[in-house]
Amino acid sequence: MSSFITVGFPSENVSIDIASKLLKNEVDMIELGIPFSDPIAEGPTIQKTSQIALSQGITLDSCIKAAKKVRISNNKSPIILMGYFNPILKYGLNNFVKKSSDSGVDGIIIPDLPVEESGQIRIICNKYRIHLIPLIAPTSTPERINKICKHAKGFIYCVSVKGVTGARKKLDYKGLESFVSQIRKKTKLPILIGFGISTSDQIEKIGKFADGVIVGSSLLNSIMDCEETEVVDKAINFIKSLKTEIS
Repeated sequence: MSSFITVGFPSENVSIDIASKLLKNEVDMIELGIPFSDPIAEGPTIQKTSQIALSQGITLDSCIKAAKKVRISNNKSPIILMGYFNPILKYGLNNFVKKSSDSGVDGIIIPDLPVEESGQIRIICNKYRIHLIPLIAPTSTPERINKICKHAKGFIYCVSVKGVTGARKKLDYKGLESFVSQIRKKTKLPILIGFGISTSDQIEKIGKFADGVIVGSSLLNSIMDCEETEVVDKAINFIKSLKTEIS
């Protein structure tokens, strides 16, 4: 299981603490979300956490430094930075990838960067031994899936639904299983399912045909209205509850 945390929500230090403790004890991988003012793939939860983080002055540089602090707490498990292309381009592609590598980041996800336009940053990622992790959506054609898988590194982020992120009560498991099977024909990389994952039942069913899940909005929802002193424990308990019900 992987979890997603917006850097800077509810505050910079607390988000780092959540990520560090989840990665140490509860999840196999952590995604650190870089807040952005116009996150086109995100639903209301991640939009809200991004706005809170931005209002507190969180920058791309803050996120790279946060990743370094999380890495100090765990020197083995994968750390992924997930963010949109405009801030990365403004920061400088080589600068971003190099600093991310120096901070112990293993992979980068850029949701709004299509494979056709990823050549330059892909070369830089290869140089610094960082995986550029692609998303594959249910609307992707077989030809596009083949193209994405050809250049993929790390794992495949398989989007479970059409639309934006956000916890969902229902998923089309039959269609999703068929979709994952189609992707498996094109790659030997692990396939993780994200967007909409919110219950242990969903995780159990998805685990029968995929290699893992990414829990984001539902985790952030669980701490949205907490007192800041309770946030870390609430986050850990939420992830524990998903795992306990499965086992």
